[in-house]
Amino acid sequence: MTAGELVVVLAALLCAIGFAALVVVLMRVLDMLRDLRYEVADLRAETRPLIQELRTTTDEARVTVDEARTDLERFDRVLGSAEAIGDAVSGRVARTAFSAPVIKATGLAKGTSRVLLRLRGTPAPSDRLRRAELELARDEELRSRRRRRRRR
Repeated sequence: MTAGELVVVLAALLCAIGFAALVVVLMRVLDMLRDLRYEVADLRAETRPLIQELRTTTDEARVTVDEARTDLERFDRVLGSAEAIGDAVSGRVARTAFSAPVIKATGLAKGTSRVLLRLRGTPAPSDRLRRAELELARDEELRSRRRRRRRR
C-alpha cells in the first residue's frame, strides 16, 4: 500500500466516523424535537380552555362595565337636573325674598350712620358698604358661572 492509498483510506475512515457522529447528533435533535412537539401539544390542550374562559369573562366584564357606564351617565343627568332645579328655585326665592329688604335695611343703616357722623362732625370712614356690595355681586357672578358649567 502506498502513502497516497493510506491517506485515502484514513480520510474515508475519518469521514465515516464524522458521518456516524453527525447521524447520532441528528437522531438526538430529532428526539428532542419530537418531545418538544408533545409538550407544545400538551400546552395547547391545557391553555385552550383557559383562553376560552378568559374571553368569556372579558366579554361579561365588558357588558357589566357598559351597563355601569350607562347607569352612571343617567344618574349624572338626573343629579345635574336636580342641582339646576334646586339652584334655580333657591336662588330666585332667596333673591326675591331677601334682596329688597336687605338693601333697604342696609341703606337705612348707612344713611343713619352718615347722619350721626355728620352730627358729630367726624369725617366718614372708608365705604365698607360699597365693598360688601361688590363682593356680593362678585359672589353672585361666580355662582351663575358654576350653574352654567353644570348645565353643559
